[in-house]
Amino acid sequence: MVVLNKIYTRTGDGGETALGNGSRVAKFSTRVTSYGTVDELNSVVGLARLQAEGEMDAQLSRIQNDLFDLGADLCTPDMEKDAERDYPPLRMAAAQVSRLESEIDVMNGALEPLRSFILPGGSALAAHLHHCRTVARRAERFTVELATIETVNGDAVKYLNRLSDWFFVAARIANDDGRADVLWVPGANRA
Repeated sequence: MVVLNKIYTRTGDGGETALGNGSRVAKFSTRVTSYGTVDELNSVVGLARLQAEGEMDAQLSRIQNDLFDLGADLCTPDMEKDAERDYPPLRMAAAQVSRLESEIDVMNGALEPLRSFILPGGSALAAHLHHCRTVARRAERFTVELATIETVNGDAVKYLNRLSDWFFVAARIANDDGRADVLWVPGANRA
């Protein structure tokens, strides 16, 4: 259990922050940027939930919890030392990726195939979900960059990749099962 008695500590005033293993790094490090963007994504999902109801809200709630798991995973480096720790750090699991894939498959089954690219928008929920999609892609890019520098849990990268797909399909569902999607018209304003 986490207990936060004091919100500010002043330990980051010099531009460093502590990772999950206690080591200190610059606040602009790739690892901090990676899990910081996951935190941003979680906030954007919270905004989307203001428009969601029923099963969509329940799914977004599970995603928010997963994103905290993902942040915990990314803030704890040295995966090769996991077995030596007094307590195992939280790592993303293949089951979390599989759940997203199953949900994507169910949602996609209700949609007609796309015949055009779509623009972010339509309903308020769809617009928020498209925003989630783009922030998820940015988090994925930072996490993939981190993986070129340090060891990263492969399931963390897979989760982010599936998650952006999940948001895309969910946005189509939020647009009356794709019937209210805003279609891109190539070159529409060139004349």
